[in-house]
Amino acid sequence: MKIPCEIIVWSVLPMIRREMASELVLEHGMAQAEVARRFGITDAAVSQYLKRKRGGGPAFDEGDEDYAAFMRRLKEAARRIAEEGSDPAVEMCGLCGAFKRMGLLDKVYMSQTGSL
Repeated sequence: MKIPCEIIVWSVLPMIRREMASELVLEHGMAQAEVARRFGITDAAVSQYLKRKRGGGPAFDEGDEDYAAFMRRLKEAARRIAEEGSDPAVEMCGLCGAFKRMGLLDKVYMSQTGSL
């Protein structure tokens, strides 16, 4: 039996890290080494996130409005980290909570377990 917390740890958080790392490096020009330092991970992990070899996470349809809204929140969180020096841990915890509140965790749980 899978519980929602397992899905968060094994799928959602790695996906959030991957998308956040990509946003910080590609859109805000932050060095991979700086992203690694701020996230408390290795440079190699950031490289793997950027190459999409790590942090696969759940898949959503292109037209999923909830997921699109979540990604807008993620981009705003990345901007706060890059421009205002916001704490990545605080931002990621907020994103995880938003993922749950927006019903996205329910969608992932249903797709992985077949029930709610």
